[in-house]
Amino acid sequence: MATTAASSLQMATARPCISSSHRAFKVGAAMLCGSSKVTPWAKLSSSNHVSSLLTFQRNFASSSVKFEKVVTKAMSEASETKVVPGLPIDLKGKRAFIAGVADDNGYGWAIAKSLAAAGAEILVGTWVPALNIFESSLRRGKFDESRTLPDGSLMEIKKIYPLDAVYDNLEDVPEDVKTNKRYAGSSNWTVQEVAESVKKDFGSIDILVHSLANGPEVTKPLLETSRKGYLAALSASSYSYISLLKHFLPIINPGGSSISLTYLASERIIPGYGGGMSSAKAALESDTRVLAFEAGRKHRIRVNTISAGPLRSRAAKAIGFIDTMIDYSLANAPLQKELSAEEVGNTAAFLASPLASAITGALIYVDNGLNAMGVGVDSPIFKDLDIPKDNH
Repeated sequence: MATTAASSLQMATARPCISSSHRAFKVGAAMLCGSSKVTPWAKLSSSNHVSSLLTFQRNFASSSVKFEKVVTKAMSEASETKVVPGLPIDLKGKRAFIAGVADDNGYGWAIAKSLAAAGAEILVGTWVPALNIFESSLRRGKFDESRTLPDGSLMEIKKIYPLDAVYDNLEDVPEDVKTNKRYAGSSNWTVQEVAESVKKDFGSIDILVHSLANGPEVTKPLLETSRKGYLAALSASSYSYISLLKHFLPIINPGGSSISLTYLASERIIPGYGGGMSSAKAALESDTRVLAFEAGRKHRIRVNTISAGPLRSRAAKAIGFIDTMIDYSLANAPLQKELSAEEVGNTAAFLASPLASAITGALIYVDNGLNAMGVGVDSPIFKDLDIPKDNH
């Protein structure tokens, strides 16, 4: 099946755009394939700090207690013997499966990296036609720089599984896809087969991440989108999550976590983000709430989604206006800075950890606050208003 246009501004696609050469982009707001190489890892201290809370003081009726700096850490195996001050994100002994990793330039990669920094074992699912390139690049060390964790070690991917999340089982696969040369040499790559393979290889997982999407007509306005293109977008970008959770749920340990990635177009008009992708994101968010109830009641699994801002990635370039969206965010978001993929990865690590044990059915925005804005303050209409700007 031919690779189609990238589907979403902020998620790694089910049919990712793969390039034979790697370009290093500026750190952008998180999108389809969020860049990991230009990340703020260097800002993390040697003790692997992920984030820190400001010193704060609370006064009680009988006494005054001063709290020193509280630090959240992503612990790695190398730092197990160190004293851990503050509140740790500790995923040691946990296993994560991330669907939608095809290079080191996406959200799936950034999430895998943050989970690994917190101690989790990493399994990934890679779109079948991209599998050889991904494995070859990994083997040849092309990703070593972006694999580097805060403690200096390299993220280890325990196993890579071929995956096409558009197909639930082998009976769903059309004959032309079965015989397609890009699928030659790979087997057991439907959702059901991958879940069965993971169960056979590892028994269970604790974290499931859905970081894939595709919209073959994403560049078309909704009024010009065909039924086939619209349904394809929902199949690859929304139902694929239902299918993944359905088939993996029996092997997710109680208390586990499942996370997907969405985008603001689900609830706001983003001209140019077409082909039914905005509808697919809206469906994904609605499904998140229903799945949180069903998976929570049946298996005590938490289900959440992250809505991230735009990122300058190879796949995102397929929609044609990613640079404009990043510029818009920089000009209008409350925090005037570029969003890195690691910020999304670290949020996922938090949601997967015991620190988020009561959070489910939630949509978490990681977009520098752009979702909160009701107007574009860079409009000439507001030129006479004294609107503060970040000059730092």
